[in-house]
Amino acid sequence: MKKIAVLGGGISGYGSAILAKKKGFDVFLSDMGKIADRYKAKLDEWQVPYEEGGHTEERILAAHEVIKSPGIPETAPMVRKIRAAGIPVISEMEFAGRYLGRSKCICITGSNGKTTTTSLVYKIMRDAGMNAALGGNIGESFAYSVATGDYDWYVLELSSFQLDGMFRFRAHIGVLMNITPDHLDRYGHCFQNYVDSKMRITQNQNSRDYFVYSGDDEVIWQQLPRYDLRMKQLPFAAKNAVASGAGDAFLCDGKFTAAVGKASVEIDTAKMQLKGLHNAYNAMAAALATLAAGVAPVMAHQPDSTESRGLYALLCRHHAGEGDEADGLQAGCGRTDRGDFLRGRTGGHE
Repeated sequence: MKKIAVLGGGISGYGSAILAKKKGFDVFLSDMGKIADRYKAKLDEWQVPYEEGGHTEERILAAHEVIKSPGIPETAPMVRKIRAAGIPVISEMEFAGRYLGRSKCICITGSNGKTTTTSLVYKIMRDAGMNAALGGNIGESFAYSVATGDYDWYVLELSSFQLDGMFRFRAHIGVLMNITPDHLDRYGHCFQNYVDSKMRITQNQNSRDYFVYSGDDEVIWQQLPRYDLRMKQLPFAAKNAVASGAGDAFLCDGKFTAAVGKASVEIDTAKMQLKGLHNAYNAMAAALATLAAGVAPVMAHQPDSTESRGLYALLCRHHAGEGDEADGLQAGCGRTDRGDFLRGRTGGHE
């Protein structure tokens, strides 16, 4: 029987251990600190052996594979010993992704805005009647949801630490909000290392998948030519013109239209519950991701219906009062054209 060691007993660790147990592995969980009582109760329920307050090295190093919680750095002594022993180290996302079956994932990352965008995507999909689970950095453990649920979609907020442990995992819809310097202590104080981590959201994507990203983020635009991007690209912007045959979203005069293929929805940001340019970006990304997932845009024409579900119902449920401003949302109409890249240009951005 293949042995799995799980390093870390937080939400990522306990979910991974339970999924491993369900799939028939000889699993053992180890945490240097104290495991929360609610997680220990779950581990006990599933009869998963665990330890806290230290690591039994012999047992961990006997594993065929180690699932490492994202909060544990590569510099941790136990991780170094596992690496030295040549034992593969993966993340919860990589492990749980092996057991998705026909289910699909929408994965959202970025230095800022990913939690709000992930929450919007999840609420839109649930409001539209789709069978979706929330996980990653927020919600339930992704692995636990895979072990105990039967969902069509998983909406996952992913940090760079989680992306680092993903190798064959594939985001059916990947969303990259922006890239700014963050957590550089974990990346050798090298910004490019952090950028490379964020761009892993695109790895393994194929022509059936979607990549939603900011057309206003300079770092992302500088990175795009470095990657063989075969998926359908869905940029969103408020400052730079973006054009993609697959779809896009652009903010102008306080309104944005998000289009994916033949489906589109128009949102007046003055009617959004979430205010400010940053939330307009979040809403555009969420609109593109959910349209790509199959949320019907027809609800945009029924804002007052009690039966209304989906994009308009969530983003524009309440009218903003007179005098509410779009916080600079007019700025998008004078813009730089970046459409050439999306039509097949292989050089750097303009």
